[in-house]
Amino acid sequence: MGSDWTRREFLTRAAAGATSLAVAGVAENVAALAAEPLSMRGRFLTHVSIVRVNQIEVTPDRSIGEDEASDNRPERIRSRREAFAAGCPGGRMTWAISWLALKDSRKEYKEARRLLASYHDRYGDEITFIPGGYFAPMYNTREQNRQTIHTALGQVSEMVGGGYRPQSLVAGFMDAENMRLLAADEGIHVCQGQIWSQHGIDNGDGDGGVCYPYYPSREHYLKPAQGAADFIDCVCLDGWTCDFLTARREGFQGGFNSRVGVGPIETVGNLGKVAGRKEMLDTTAVHFDGGHAMNGFGWVTAIWEVSIGHDEDLTYWLEAVRERWPDTQVITEGEFGQEWRKHTPNNARLNYRFDEKGTGAPGSEKELEIQWFMNNEFRLALLRDWTRDSPPMAIDFTRYDLKAEEPRGLQREWSLMNVLNQKGIRPQDKPRRLREFTIEDQRRIYARYPELKNR
Repeated sequence: MGSDWTRREFLTRAAAGATSLAVAGVAENVAALAAEPLSMRGRFLTHVSIVRVNQIEVTPDRSIGEDEASDNRPERIRSRREAFAAGCPGGRMTWAISWLALKDSRKEYKEARRLLASYHDRYGDEITFIPGGYFAPMYNTREQNRQTIHTALGQVSEMVGGGYRPQSLVAGFMDAENMRLLAADEGIHVCQGQIWSQHGIDNGDGDGGVCYPYYPSREHYLKPAQGAADFIDCVCLDGWTCDFLTARREGFQGGFNSRVGVGPIETVGNLGKVAGRKEMLDTTAVHFDGGHAMNGFGWVTAIWEVSIGHDEDLTYWLEAVRERWPDTQVITEGEFGQEWRKHTPNNARLNYRFDEKGTGAPGSEKELEIQWFMNNEFRLALLRDWTRDSPPMAIDFTRYDLKAEEPRGLQREWSLMNVLNQKGIRPQDKPRRLREFTIEDQRRIYARYPELKNR
């Protein structure tokens, strides 16, 4: 953010405050205005690479999936870092290392750990831990995960040396209590703690949250905190930026992949290089063009395992982003989360908006337009055929003022669903006009977005 912009923003706000002072005669308005953090501005890209031994290390002593040791050898790690540097010289990335990769005594993993430490020293990369192979709450108790995280973070600090401490934890999914403890006990205030809109794929389900940063509630990791009583001072981040139209689907419903977006497995891997790379950029544009204009900032993120390769696609994506949006800041998860936290002390001003017309990729129909409205009270999605100027239908309305509760036992379902959910898996999840909602819910929606009254 430049100093010129800062002065303009302050003067604009100060002028509004002076008017309020003249009308109300309350001198405190000026002091409160000056103390208010300036809004987040800019375009941000965060990239996370995972180094692991087994495909899904669900607990410290249990793994499922394939052994990927050969795909995490040092030359693969070097290749990933070189690909990142080729695409974005001077950029900083985040590395997340698994429990087994921290413990493995083979020379290849000793070298891997040495490499990661050197990347922090040389490039300023962030080195952190990933518990549970993305699915820690689904396979391990809260207390067991807390102990694992505490031990592993200590080992990461020892591995990097020099009193190093990561600014974030990469977790895939993480329960609210462990995000609270991450901040309170570990001093880490950023957690990649949800995989937005994931349902019916891989080993965990978690639909119902906000896809941009928020402070979670103590009730549920997908619920933005409603006030001081349930506030967790840990910024919760999404793990993968997805095409909003494909993401509305359940799993592979209709033969489409609901996780299509900036990830290489779902795009280049399934669609081929030309179509796949186009979809990666089209999804990025949703956030860096229209999203940036509506929200003041844009953010795109993805977690790529070292074992999957696609290094050439990483270079291409980063180069294309730099060419099209040269102001993009490519920084670590921790840096991005802390930047947002600096500007945003609570969830009161959350008001994210997104508008996407189909990209033409499988599952992202060109004739459809989806609009998302996300704030601390609710999220709302409207879908319409823009080529026919059809009336929008609500496909999701998730209220965050309602009581929510996370699972107490071990299970794959960790979603937050109440009034209406985009996945359409419950009997009540049928698209409807806004006028078909209860009067109470209509008032709630129109109070935030009066322009929707005639939709």
